[in-house]
Amino acid sequence: MARFSWITSGESHGPSMAAVLEGLPAGLPLDLSAVDADLARRQLGYGRGGRMKIERDQVEVLSGLKGGVTLGSPLTLLVRNRDAVIERLPQVAAPRPGHADLAGCMKYGHRDGRAVLERASARETAPRVAAGAVARQLLSAFGIEVFAFVLEVGGVPEVPPDGESLWRAAGERRHEIRAGSAFHGLDPALEGAWVAAVDGARAAQDSLGGVFEVRVTGLPPGLGSYQSPPDRLTARLGAALFSIPAIKGVEVGLGFEAGRRPGSRVHDAILPADAGAPTRFRRGSNRAGGLEGGLTTGEDLVLRAAMKPIPSLRQGMPSVDMETGEPRDATYQRSDVTSVPAASVVAEAVVALALAEAFLEKYGGDSMEQVEAAFEHHRGQLRAL
Repeated sequence: MARFSWITSGESHGPSMAAVLEGLPAGLPLDLSAVDADLARRQLGYGRGGRMKIERDQVEVLSGLKGGVTLGSPLTLLVRNRDAVIERLPQVAAPRPGHADLAGCMKYGHRDGRAVLERASARETAPRVAAGAVARQLLSAFGIEVFAFVLEVGGVPEVPPDGESLWRAAGERRHEIRAGSAFHGLDPALEGAWVAAVDGARAAQDSLGGVFEVRVTGLPPGLGSYQSPPDRLTARLGAALFSIPAIKGVEVGLGFEAGRRPGSRVHDAILPADAGAPTRFRRGSNRAGGLEGGLTTGEDLVLRAAMKPIPSLRQGMPSVDMETGEPRDATYQRSDVTSVPAASVVAEAVVALALAEAFLEKYGGDSMEQVEAAFEHHRGQLRAL
């Protein structure tokens, strides 16, 4: 089988966006309504802009599927743009600080930032979410769940919340609680303060960033590798999260806090497991966030990411005219006040894609039957280890 890989294409205001996944095993049933549900979640969140009132993202499958089941050939997913006006939009005269506008123009020799921002736009994350929804269904077939939730918006609360406590308190109601949140969060007590922060930023013609957490349950130990630096799953997951526009920081487990503690308060003790457990070992804690040496440990994977504020500001930012070189305010592009809730949905997608790649490296086969057999064989090895 081909190695699992994916790519997206398309421009923000072009006819459509697309994703192609290669290396999916044959025989995976796909629920396209679940893909559409993830696309819809990406469009939600308090503080979103006018574009989300125009688009109604739904996936179309162009190849790789028959009767709702993967064929093993490349799977092509299409998301059409309703706002397909790329040829009628004006030139972006003054690049926006914080966006790819200027650096992209300098790379490709453009004077029109439109040639850069159409691809650099976060609209590109729509096909990524569609591709990630497919990866999530592959992982779900083996009892693996990827779940993200927002922790902070615009510095609220002032003291960073404990994601572990929120996760445990939500329990089996986590999907219900998140669905009822305007920010994809798990703490209803913060909703009012987050709304006020966004409303304040909107009134000031400003924007807000925030922090979200991604948790993955049901992972087997041993995904990833320590053999080669690029194969370390820690590096691959970090790269996946940093590939999301505006992400400026990523943590695993304790993250930066691990650099402030002695080793005795960082590392997770290895203990005998209870009778009937899938392996003979368990951990006394999960400060490592489910990763050691670039490999999954079998504990929950815990990732956090910080998103900077959107760089399109109504109040303007100092820039220069690309033609004249004279100072002027950056060109304003229709945008959100905050996109942190949407970014959390994109994070689920890219984490699922990175994990699907590692999963198929470990258990890969041309068909789901072969993948399932390899997975069960490894589970037997773990019980005998």
